Amino acid sequence: MSENKIVTGILSYGMSGRVFHAPFIEVNPNFELRGIVERSKKAAHEKYPQIISYNSVDELINDPEIELVIVNTPNDTHVEFALQALKAGKHVLIEKPFAPTMGEANMLFQVAKDMGKQILPFHNRRFDSDFLALKKIINQNEVGRPIELHIRFDRFKPQIGPKVFKETKVPAAGVLFDLGSHLLDQTISLFGKPKAMTKVRGVYRPDSKVDDYGCIILNYASGLNVYITTSLLVANPQASFVLHGTKGSFVKNRTDVQEAQLIEGMMPNNPAFGIEPEGTEGILTTSDEDENLVSRFVQAELGHYMGLFDEVYQTIREGKPYFVSRDQIIWQLEILEPNK
Repeated sequence: MSENKIVTGILSYGMSGRVFHAPFIEVNPNFELRGIVERSKKAAHEKYPQIISYNSVDELINDPEIELVIVNTPNDTHVEFALQALKAGKHVLIEKPFAPTMGEANMLFQVAKDMGKQILPFHNRRFDSDFLALKKIINQNEVGRPIELHIRFDRFKPQIGPKVFKETKVPAAGVLFDLGSHLLDQTISLFGKPKAMTKVRGVYRPDSKVDDYGCIILNYASGLNVYITTSLLVANPQASFVLHGTKGSFVKNRTDVQEAQLIEGMMPNNPAFGIEPEGTEGILTTSDEDENLVSRFVQAELGHYMGLFDEVYQTIREGKPYFVSRDQIIWQLEILEPNK
């Protein structure tokens, strides 16, 4: 067990705090979960009775014992709370979207540097089992030189949702910032900065005030074209990854089980955590020596959101470069900004 734990506070116990943060901080021996902001219901304190249940963001940020603040509040508050935490001398782990604009992102990185602190983007989808399967296919040159990649994040939510901050036209609202940021981060982590971009936003649900459909086409100098699509109006979700290359194709459905397991209450230290069920394998199609097309199943890698928190620890305590770079965040926001 680590004797140099990172004492951590979480700014919200909505779904992200309950599912994507608290369980990992609780069971990772390199962290101590000191407290969570809960303005009304004290659900976190019931599950983790040893923690402090703060009544406000200010109380948590001003706690001198807390070293790392997780900013997982509504999108339009990320910059404000991250800046407040940095100026209070805290490290920050900030959920997507990092900021509404490149200018605000650069400001946060500069303040973190001036304060001698880390501001770390929370891009856990790099540790999805389905994405890790795609990454392995590419790294092992299974399809040859990539020519075309389709990445999708489909949901079917035709009604206006109850989360006001997601349905109100505020900075960083809309499905491209919400879900598209995941797909952009995955793409940039694989291929870097594109040479050109085309972007389409759409509003199709009755009375919707934010985009509920988005498509981004990225062109790379290598000749690769990446088609990123996310929508709240897909009743029959399509494959999340479809890759075509000079030697073959790979198709994988969005089957990562970690989120569902966490919602059901499974903790990340359970031996079954992150293991995809049989029958959800990806399909790799290539030609044999006689140029006949042959398909085979490809087992997904182990889903591993805990890997993100291990990276956080290694960056803060050991000075290891973080797995999401400043440049990657700026490239992402250069594409996402509404006026781009």
